[in-house]
Amino acid sequence: MTGTSDRFGLPLLQAGQAQKEWTHNEALALIDMLLHPSAESATLTAPPSGAAVGQCWIVAAGATAAWSGHDGELACLTSGGWRFVAPRAGTRVSTAADGLTRVHDGSAWTLDTVRPDGFYVGGVRVVGARAPAIADPVGGSVIDAEARTAVGQILSALRGHGLIA
Repeated sequence: MTGTSDRFGLPLLQAGQAQKEWTHNEALALIDMLLHPSAESATLTAPPSGAAVGQCWIVAAGATAAWSGHDGELACLTSGGWRFVAPRAGTRVSTAADGLTRVHDGSAWTLDTVRPDGFYVGGVRVVGARAPAIADPVGGSVIDAEARTAVGQILSALRGHGLIA
């Protein structure tokens, strides 16, 4: 039997262990960081001077001071000092400073595919803000019924997906 949990390294109680409350309380502090995690930002390399108990950050690369050696980890100020959790693939953290969500891919934090300004695939925005309505084709000197039908179907699909009004 190991002394920590398999996923996040939470301390486990051992049979016959004295002062079990220390181990239990440490595990609760770490769980508190991991339940619906949110961070103030993901750009700081050192703890901010005005940090309040309960606030968390994603530690940026090149960490210094109390965060040294914890690049990319989630750092949370607790009543017992700074606590750190190394993220696992799939960990999602929203950051208050920019209103974005970051997802850990197993080696680094990346921005989520859904952002306030659109939907991204491979870092490229493929869907942006909803565009204004496009009028259905009408009139013209030459009418191509097949083209008009195809354009109408495209417009219908775009409206059905909510991409245009």
